[in-house]
Amino acid sequence: MKILIVGHKGQLGRILMATPTPHERVGIDLPEQDITHAAEAIPAILALAPDAVINPAAFTNVDAAEANPDLAYRVNAHGAGTIARACHSLGIPLIQISSNEVFDGTRAGQPYDEWDQAHALSTYARSKLAGENAARFYHDQVLIVRIAWLFAPGDANFPGKICAVADKQGALKVVDDEFGNPTYAPDLAPALFALLDRQAPPGIYHLTNAGACSRYEFACEVLRQSGRGHIPVTPIPHTAWPRPSQPPLRALLANRAAAALGIQLRPWQEAVAEWAAWEKGNGQIHGG
Repeated sequence: MKILIVGHKGQLGRILMATPTPHERVGIDLPEQDITHAAEAIPAILALAPDAVINPAAFTNVDAAEANPDLAYRVNAHGAGTIARACHSLGIPLIQISSNEVFDGTRAGQPYDEWDQAHALSTYARSKLAGENAARFYHDQVLIVRIAWLFAPGDANFPGKICAVADKQGALKVVDDEFGNPTYAPDLAPALFALLDRQAPPGIYHLTNAGACSRYEFACEVLRQSGRGHIPVTPIPHTAWPRPSQPPLRALLANRAAAALGIQLRPWQEAVAEWAAWEKGNGQIHGG
């Protein structure tokens, strides 16, 4: 199978390109290809003639989306629709990566199931939900995969930034009333390939590492496993950390659909251990 990775230079895209699999992979990304320009992107995808497409390409800066809503919608909504149109022409499956932030996070207790009604609050979240809808509007072979708190080997993510600030300042303050499911890209990538291998039916899938935590708990675990457990971390409420866009406070995801196919990710703490081993092995974080 030839699989096209859209946004192959990004955090998840790079992992998808590097993950061992018998499938051939090709990628497109900026600046060579812009998915917001349908007249160029669709012919480019058709010319590659893939057997399936995975699209993690997105405008992911949640706070910047508030100041750049047009760009967020062009990439996350219009871009997703463009890729879906190309996949429809080819008659091939599309995995469209989405976000836990399509939920408002106001429901206490149980996490959100795949069939729960989405209610996006921020500009970023609304653009991602619009991308889900656009993809499914243009194509009937779409698998929407929602993830949360994505991280991979490198510093361009929460664990990397936590370590960098800890090393620089010697102490941290981290929000303790925002909860989520960390998702380790090297665990997610093989799960996405497994969806294609098992010919998973179109629909919505939630794929995160097992378990949930607060940002504070996530930070403490990262510091502990990376050999920085001595660095003090003060828990603070989200109101003490003002942002242009407030993410949902409890948008936890339940994996029902993929689990029914035998696809589940290991506990997030084990993923952090692997991330920390990589970070220690490199001596420093070089970026990723």
